[in-house]
Amino acid sequence: MKKLLMFSLCIVIASTFFTSCAKKQNAAARTIGVTLLTRGHVFYKDLEEGLRTEAAKNGYELIVTAAEFDASKQIAQIEDFITRKVDAMIVCPVDSKGIGAGIRKVNEAGIPVFTADISAQEGIVVSHIASDNVAGGRLAGEYLAKLLNGQGAVAIINHPAVTSVLDRVQGFREAIAKYPGIKIVADVAGDGVRDKAMQVACDVLQAHPDLKGIFGINDDSALGALDATLQFKRTTIAIIGYDATPPAVDAIVKGTPLKADVIQYPKKIGAGTIEMIRDHFAGKSVPKIVPVEVGIIDKASAK
Repeated sequence: MKKLLMFSLCIVIASTFFTSCAKKQNAAARTIGVTLLTRGHVFYKDLEEGLRTEAAKNGYELIVTAAEFDASKQIAQIEDFITRKVDAMIVCPVDSKGIGAGIRKVNEAGIPVFTADISAQEGIVVSHIASDNVAGGRLAGEYLAKLLNGQGAVAIINHPAVTSVLDRVQGFREAIAKYPGIKIVADVAGDGVRDKAMQVACDVLQAHPDLKGIFGINDDSALGALDATLQFKRTTIAIIGYDATPPAVDAIVKGTPLKADVIQYPKKIGAGTIEMIRDHFAGKSVPKIVPVEVGIIDKASAK
């Protein structure tokens, strides 16, 4: 009888052990392919950290790549993930409209796709997780309007290829529209990179000697505009940026024409994206859009 009891107990222990192992193996088997816009920005480095930290908590394997602003490279990365039969995919589109063909291929492969930071205009996406960029644009517009006392000519250094930027500019324009004394005299594309932003900002400064303010849609745009104002010795122009990266915050603290930045929380975006994937894997319904809070940082709050 004792031998029978011992045998039964061993069976139960073994069953529990193998069930536990199977669960761990099942979790580890979940592979998620990630294609970032770039790894060159602090924002995306932090977003990747948020992805990796939360994925590790859930036992997921991440395969992380970066398109580095190259749309064709991003499509190739997506196709590679399809070939590797990943369980889910995270895309930060280089081009919100142009990524549609890649998203549709993921849909056809039956792989759930999620977008982070930048949305896709075409294809089926389970959930989009990003900063509340319209709200961020409004914060930037309100801050600049108050700096200018509701008067003056302003410019936007834009990057209209991505929806998150379109949302920022929408919010900025909504805020500025409340101030009839402020006129947007230029809206130029800086492609989200510092050297191009500096070039187009120089053109704007030459065309508008009365310019009082600039909104840069990310910190590379704002810092490029800062480079231009320093080159032209137009240091009374007020610049507002977006991202609150260390170089931008340093420029704000030093009292340069870059006066404030909309601050995002990319680690929260990364963690939230993995949380949406986890819930989807569990069969739960997830929201189509998950907005993440934003704030504003200036010299007073940065100290």
